[in-house]
Amino acid sequence: MLKVAQSHHLEDVLQDLTAQDASFAPVAALVHEIARAAFEMADLISLGLLGGDGAAAVGDVNAGGDVQKHLDVFGNDLFVNALRRAPVAAVLSEELDEPLVLDPQATLAVAMDPVDGSSNINANVSIGTIFSILPVVPGASDPRAHFLQPGRNQLAGGFVIYGPQTGLVLGAAGTTQIFILDRRIGAFVRTHDGINIPRKSKEYAINASNYRHWAPSVRTFVDDCIKGTEGPLGQEQNMRWIASLVAEAYRILARGGVFLYPGDMRQGYSAGRLRLIYEANPISLIIENAGGTATDCARRILDIQPTDIHARTPFVFGSDEVVRLITRYHTDPQFSAEHSPLFGRRGLMRF
Repeated sequence: MLKVAQSHHLEDVLQDLTAQDASFAPVAALVHEIARAAFEMADLISLGLLGGDGAAAVGDVNAGGDVQKHLDVFGNDLFVNALRRAPVAAVLSEELDEPLVLDPQATLAVAMDPVDGSSNINANVSIGTIFSILPVVPGASDPRAHFLQPGRNQLAGGFVIYGPQTGLVLGAAGTTQIFILDRRIGAFVRTHDGINIPRKSKEYAINASNYRHWAPSVRTFVDDCIKGTEGPLGQEQNMRWIASLVAEAYRILARGGVFLYPGDMRQGYSAGRLRLIYEANPISLIIENAGGTATDCARRILDIQPTDIHARTPFVFGSDEVVRLITRYHTDPQFSAEHSPLFGRRGLMRF
């Protein structure tokens, strides 16, 4: 659950982390620049159509095959320019086909999704910015090498959520902290520290419109959730779906739950749809630092070795016991068989 912390400005917290470990100084400088850019981004988003039609297509397709929107391009330019003021060797973005080299002598690499949830731009639903901070690979001749590291190598990961409040969630030094933008003083102020996601939950998030495309293991889990107290889970369940990764993650940090975006049988979705390096990895670091679990339905996300800079992955994260249960649905044939409709209302597994 979220635990209210003694308020500190983001700059104070970054200085404290640097005082504890001097090697954190470059990361602190980088997060500072991301926060500055996020302030500008938040101001533009808060204007909605008064600031222009951010959802208007610009005619290009990004590396993931999605049509770029005006806000996607603006956000990418804004954050890349911010990273030029930090010790960043190269940046990988959803909006760039290849990594962009900034300062070859710098020690950090940044992977980011400048505008997560861009389909919600004009719907007044929370959208965000996701970022992953990695150490550079010494001697690498190809900048892609910096990003083809497993997520466990991340020095920090975070996201900014532009919603009723603008929040910056930072996973670093083994903790997850939340900072809220206070426009009265022009600074991010820490509101939550020591976040601990409940191990159990009664809430799941999945796009149920894709039910017919799911693998049997996913269908069976959702069917068991729908059965409530009459099914093997033995409790009523609530379903949520916002179609904004940062909003889903923030809700889970606030009150627990589980998020599922599995691969499915649609063309182009067999390997999942979310990007491993600049979406799943930073969110997984944040979730694990808060006591949760994140997998690709079977493997720990942070242990996966990327093979492509824009690789996709199935993604399940949230309350530890529920995520582990979903893994059993996927990896234990006997368990999945016991939970098939053949067994009706048998209560074989209870939290």
